[in-house]
Amino acid sequence: MTHVGLHSSSLYRHHLLKVAIALCPDADLILRFLMWPMDVFKLQSLGGGKGLSSRTRVRELQGQIAAITGISPGCQRILVGYPPECLDLSNGDTILGDLPIQSGDMLIVEEDQSKPKTSPAFTKYGAPSYVRETLPVLTRMAVPADNSCLFTSVYYVVEGGVLNPACAPEMRRLIAQIVASDPDFYSEAILGKTNEEYCDWIKRDDTWGGAIEISILSKFYQCEICVVDTQTVRIDRFGEDAGYTKRVLLIYDGIHYDPLQCVFPDPDTPPLTIFSSYDDIVLVQALELADEARKKRQFTDVNRFTLRCMVCQKGLTGQAEARDHAKETGHTNFGEV
Repeated sequence: MTHVGLHSSSLYRHHLLKVAIALCPDADLILRFLMWPMDVFKLQSLGGGKGLSSRTRVRELQGQIAAITGISPGCQRILVGYPPECLDLSNGDTILGDLPIQSGDMLIVEEDQSKPKTSPAFTKYGAPSYVRETLPVLTRMAVPADNSCLFTSVYYVVEGGVLNPACAPEMRRLIAQIVASDPDFYSEAILGKTNEEYCDWIKRDDTWGGAIEISILSKFYQCEICVVDTQTVRIDRFGEDAGYTKRVLLIYDGIHYDPLQCVFPDPDTPPLTIFSSYDDIVLVQALELADEARKKRQFTDVNRFTLRCMVCQKGLTGQAEARDHAKETGHTNFGEV
C-alpha cells in the first residue's frame, strides 16, 4: 500500500481542470487532458467510447485544448518530447497519427502573445458552461452507516454500481475464510488477535472493516482499491504493486466509507465505478473531492470524536479509548455521540 497526497494550497493554486474525451471503438489512441499550472497535458491510452482518435485532425485537438484552457487555436503552441519541440500545427487537416506524439506523452501548451487573443467563445477560466455540462463528474454515492459501510462500498464499485447492503454478511464470511486458510500469514501480529478470534470477530455485524479487510478484498477482486481520506487529503492505494489493470475508489471520513463513481450527464448512462489503473486523472479528482469535504469539515477526527459504548453506556473519547475499552471489557459495539 502506498500513499498519494496533495496539499490543499497547491490544489487550488494549480487550478486543475479535467476533460474526458472518449475514443471510437476501432481507434487506437485516446486523448485525456489534465491541465497543470503550466498548461501541461498528459495523453493516456484508455479505451472505449467515441471522440478523438489517431485519425482525428489537428483542428479538433486544438478545439478540445481551447475548450479547457481558453487559448484559441490560432494562438496555441503545442510542445512535446524532451527537450520540448513545437508541433507543426500549420495544417489543420493533419491527423494525430501522423504527428510525433503517442499515448503517455506530455503536451505543453503555450499561448502565442503575438497573435490575436482568445476567441470570446472561451475564457481564461476554462471551458464554457455548455462544454463543462457535458463532462462526467466524480461523485460520492452514499451508503448506509450500519457498521458494514466498507463492505457495501466495495461491493458497489466492483459490481459496477450495484447497491446491496445485504452483501455484507457474505463478504465478512469470505474474509474470514481467507484469513482462516492462511494462519501463518494472518497471525496475531497482523490481526491484533488470534486467527480464530479474528474470524469470529469479523463475521459479527457490529464490527467495522479497515485496512486489513481492504487489502484482502483487493487481492480477491484482483483490483487496486484506492481510499481517499477527507481529513488528511491523501490516498491509500491497496494492491498498487500487484499489477492489477483495474482501479476502484472509496472515500473515508474517519469512521465511514462511501464509494466514488463517475456520473454522466445522460441519465440513461450508468455510472462508472471501475477505472483503469493507469488513469491518474481520477485520483486527482478524488483528492479534489476530499479537499472540498475537508474544507467543509466533513470528516471525523478519530482522536477527538466522542463515542458511547452501546453495551455498558460508558462515554469515550477517540479511537484509543474505544480500543482500550474493548480490550478491557470485550465490548465492541460503539455509537458516535
